Amino acid sequence: MASTSGRLTGILLSLTLMLIGKGEGQAPAPSPSGALNLTAILEKGGQYTSLIKLLKDTQQLTQIESQLKSNSQGFSLFAPTDNAFQNLKAGALNGLSDDQKVKLVLFHVTPKYYSLSDLLTVSNPVRTQATEEEGTWALNFTGQGNQQVNVSTGVVITQVNNALREKFPLAVYQVDKVLLPLELFGTKSHASAPSPKSSKTTPQIPSVAKAGGAPSPSKDDASHAPATNLAFRLILGLAFISISSLS
Repeated sequence: MASTSGRLTGILLSLTLMLIGKGEGQAPAPSPSGALNLTAILEKGGQYTSLIKLLKDTQQLTQIESQLKSNSQGFSLFAPTDNAFQNLKAGALNGLSDDQKVKLVLFHVTPKYYSLSDLLTVSNPVRTQATEEEGTWALNFTGQGNQQVNVSTGVVITQVNNALREKFPLAVYQVDKVLLPLELFGTKSHASAPSPKSSKTTPQIPSVAKAGGAPSPSKDDASHAPATNLAFRLILGLAFISISSLS
């Protein structure tokens, strides 16, 4: 009896050690929040060379991948195709400063993960990663039917198409137009033209008065001065003659 019990104990011990060893040999499951390779996702799509270049030139590729590790709400990227960039007006991107190019890229990224079904019913406006002192630049989404989603910037409107990735914490969707923000590409209402300098004529400085406060005579008055003096002298002379005759 004792020998049978010992055998059972040995078998159980051996099985326990085998299970422990097998468990230790298994690789740990990958963390769902592990690093994602955004470049690989876009390259797999096969038509995002221009976007990849812009992401790298603005250094936003590494920024997005790095922030994915810490952002608990995830990200959604709306990826314009190469054709979308080619359809831009000539010089549209070259005319932007480095800071404006960064904002253009970030305008295609929302600081939250949205599935396509989320975008059908999302509350507008939806803020993006592009911000400035005046506030955050936003997108507007409208749903049509069960799956069709349109995105509008105020300058362009296009459909949200193929999902290159739709798994938390990152969603990547194809768009066939570059999402041009109103703040950079909108037809800005011309500010009212600056009011011209006062149209009032500058008051003329009056002629300097002669000593005694009498104003300087005008040209016409000066021309009549000799005749006036002559008449005055005649009257004065007649007055003296009258006084002399009376005395």
